[in-house]
Formats: sequence, C-alpha cells, structure tokens
Amino acid sequence: MSDPWLTIIGIGEDGLAGLSEASRKALATAEVVFGGERHLGLADIGARGKPWPIPFDIAPVLACRGRPTVVLASGDPFWHGAGGSLAAHLSGNEWIAHPAPSTFSLVAARLGWPLEQTICLGLHATPFERLMPVLSRGARIICLVRDAKAGGGLAAWLTARGWGTSRLWSLSALGGPRERIAESLAKDYVGASMSSPLAIALEADGGIGLPRCSGLPDDLFVHDGQITKRPIRALALSALAPRSGELLWDIGAGSGSISVEWALAGGTAIAIEQREDRVANIRSNVDGFGLAHRIKIVTGRAPAFLTGLEKPDAIFLGGGLDAVMFRAIWPLMANGARIVAHSVTLDTEALLTELHGRHGGDLMRIEISHAAPLGRLRSWEASRPIVQWRAVKGEGA
Repeated sequence: MSDPWLTIIGIGEDGLAGLSEASRKALATAEVVFGGERHLGLADIGARGKPWPIPFDIAPVLACRGRPTVVLASGDPFWHGAGGSLAAHLSGNEWIAHPAPSTFSLVAARLGWPLEQTICLGLHATPFERLMPVLSRGARIICLVRDAKAGGGLAAWLTARGWGTSRLWSLSALGGPRERIAESLAKDYVGASMSSPLAIALEADGGIGLPRCSGLPDDLFVHDGQITKRPIRALALSALAPRSGELLWDIGAGSGSISVEWALAGGTAIAIEQREDRVANIRSNVDGFGLAHRIKIVTGRAPAFLTGLEKPDAIFLGGGLDAVMFRAIWPLMANGARIVAHSVTLDTEALLTELHGRHGGDLMRIEISHAAPLGRLRSWEASRPIVQWRAVKGEGA
C-alpha cells in the first residue's frame, strides 16, 4: 500500500498502551485526529483532536484528503464502527487500518463464549425488535447499546415479551482500569450506574422464539382478514424459494406476511399496497418483527409504481392479477426471476391457465379443509380452492 493519507485505528480502554508501534507512529505524525470524545481522551491527543460532528458525518474526514489524518474508533473499526463508512468513499491506496480487539471479542473472552456460536448485534440506533428473528431458548447474544439507560430498556423489553429469566451481563470499559461486569436476570436488571458505551450479553431463556420454517401462525400478524393464511403462505414461500440477499416484490401485500417471512429467510422485500389502513398493518408487522431495515413499504397501486423500483428476483401476487397487470410486470423481470401468483376466482384462474400454457412453469390447485363442528359432531369445512402458478422467466414453454 503506497503512502495512504488516512490511518484508521482501533483503540481500547487501555489507551496508548494497547496500540501497536505503527498506530502510535501514525498518531504522532497526523495533522488531524478524528474520534469520539472518549477516544480522543484515551489517546491524549490534545489540540489536534476533532470530535465527530453530531449527527455523525464523515465529510470532515474526506475534506482532509491528502493530509496525514487519523480516525480513532472503538476496537475493530470495521465491526459496527466508522471503518466501513469511510472505506466506501475511498480508494484502496488512500487508507490503512490497525484494528484492536472488538467489544464482541472482549465480551466473549470474559464470558468464555465461542464467538462463532454467538450472535453479535449493534443496537445503538436500532429498535430492540431487531432481536426478534434471533431470540430462541439458549441463544447467546451480545448487543452494543448506547448507555446504561438503554441497557435497562433492553432488559425491560425482554421481560415484557416473556424473556425475563434470561441471564444478562452488563459490561463496560472492557480492557481498561475501569472495567466493570454485572450479572443478573433480565427481570432484575443490574448495571444502571455503568459508564457508556455498554455491552449487554444475554443467554436467552423463558420465551418462545420464532419457528424457523415457513408458515408462521396467523395470530403473530396484525391484519384485517386480508392475509395469506398459514398453510397457503407456506406453499407460496416454498414456490418463491427465498435466498439470502434476494429482493421480492410483494404486490398487493395486504398484511405483509409474505414480505415478513421472505425477509426472515434472509432476503429484502418491497411491499406494495394501495390501502392506507393495510399499509398501517404492514408497518406494524415490519416493525414488530424487527425488519424495517429489510422491507420497504410502497403505498400505491401496481403497476403504476413498479417501473422505478429495483428489479426483483421474485414477485408474489396473492390476488388481483389480470392481463393488464401481467403485461406490465413481465417485461420488468430479468431472466431467471420467479413469479408466483394465486387465484381464488374463475376469471383469474383462466388467466393463470393461459399463462401456464404460454410461459410454462407449474400450475397447482390447492384445496384445504379444516375440522369444524357439525351439530354435536365434527366434519370437514372446505376453504375456497386456490390455484397457484409459478414460473421462471426464460425457462418457459
């Protein structure tokens, strides 16, 4: 690497004593040193120190391009630190990094947890609901939170959702002379007097986590009856075949249940719904499952709102497909993209039959019955049959 102007240094609670010779040399020769107030104090920078602006902004660092500059961050700058934000705006020969052990590594070392078997989350500026997809009995999770007040809020959030008997450790100033560790149950939170920032480690217990298979119970979702029911949803998701990192268009999203389960499988989704009351339900479900970072909600009627969206890997239509809609959607799909459409009406069934003949794929009729009272006895009560068409563009007849 040829003479980078920016050095990104991870610093721990032991300050200068814990830095490598290369890090100390970069600090000694830097014209400007950026970091949080705590970082600048640990490195004893003095007048050359420039605290991060509030709200956080990397523009002042980029304005120093060509001058010897240092950025200080906690531990590993590329794990919930400023490193990634900076590197995204720089070429590879402009910067070099000297990381220190991350807070996650220090917590794991204190508790004896194998880090590769531990879930690590940054909850500085994200809702606690981000824990929802990963909470399960016995799960070990390390969370970075703003301060002790946020730690208490997390403990209360866990308790309110049935996880109050989870073992919880509050850890602050790890690796330095002010290091403190306090252990309690979530319902008996201890750590209110600890310094910031704070790490919370928890061993989950008491609650019931989300199932890992498709077809979550309907009562986990806010809806007005417009929801793809659990067994049909499981079949739809099987046909959609979500893969990590793929994008779904959920057209006529209703409650957003398909989008939620797609995102839980590792993808991202755009939920498109024209009714404001159902958009509110979708937003409640997205927030409740901690998936606001994975699901975008678009209020409007397809296909008018589709042309400006990022191209999907898959499309789901739980109903409402007609020839006009299909003619608008099909050209927007890349080869290899998947489409799954459901029908409960004879008119749409006829369209799906025609599309199957023209584009191939799979056509399936789904009939489900549930046991229900019949007088003093029980009998089968049939739901409306659903026709499902699944096709992959470019693989048609």
